[in-house]
Amino acid sequence: MSKTIVNALLLLLLLVPAQAVIFNNLALFSVALPIVFIYVLISLPISVGTNWAMTIGFLSGLAVDIFSDTPGLNALSCTVLAFLRRPLLHLYLPLDDELGAVPLGFRSLGAEVYLKYMLTCVFLYCTLVFTIEAFELFNLRLWIMRIACSTLYTFAFVYSFASFANRTRREKKL
Repeated sequence: MSKTIVNALLLLLLLVPAQAVIFNNLALFSVALPIVFIYVLISLPISVGTNWAMTIGFLSGLAVDIFSDTPGLNALSCTVLAFLRRPLLHLYLPLDDELGAVPLGFRSLGAEVYLKYMLTCVFLYCTLVFTIEAFELFNLRLWIMRIACSTLYTFAFVYSFASFANRTRREKKL
């Protein structure tokens, strides 16, 4: 197993319990929910194969489902996000040859491309989660509000994690 995958799994060991214990209780007005553990999937290097990314996504989603009592909701959404992360990146960056094993972030992609990629991934994940959840009881206005507000709320948290990771990498190089 490569160092990148081990680092991703260690970060998930931190973020999954934090998601279940802390972030699931930070809902704003019962509409916006921060979903921070997807940061790991968003920042995985492109060199990590789709199968590994989908495995990591499924296991992290399953762990959050177990802690949050949401049967299969996050596991399915994480698996789909892990499968679509490379095509989503190709929307904004045509070639990924020079990225290699570098974790995706501000430094490797540039701020504009990374922010667009991150926002698209977060929006896709929130849309999947709340669409699957809407099969129980459907209210169109609430569904749209939950997707929009949760996307912005999650984006703020994921952006802060990415900024912190970028700053610590920069300080280590100095």
